[in-house]
Amino acid sequence: MNNSSQILRELQELRKTWKVQNFNYTQSQQARYTELTELRRAFIAHWKEEGRVWVGPSNAGKNFEKEETAA
Repeated sequence: MNNSSQILRELQELRKTWKVQNFNYTQSQQARYTELTELRRAFIAHWKEEGRVWVGPSNAGKNFEKEETAA
């Protein structure tokens, strides 16, 4: 697995299977899920080190026009 999007797709498939199987994983599925989540966390940690992840407050829904006119 070299691609974060492939990891996400496989995690989504495992979650769908988990729901179909009455919210239970087999041992092999649980091991794969754990492996994929660790890989995902490693990707995110690497991105944080490079400064590619936003860690501040969300700016969604804020009106920037008021700030520009007030200045």
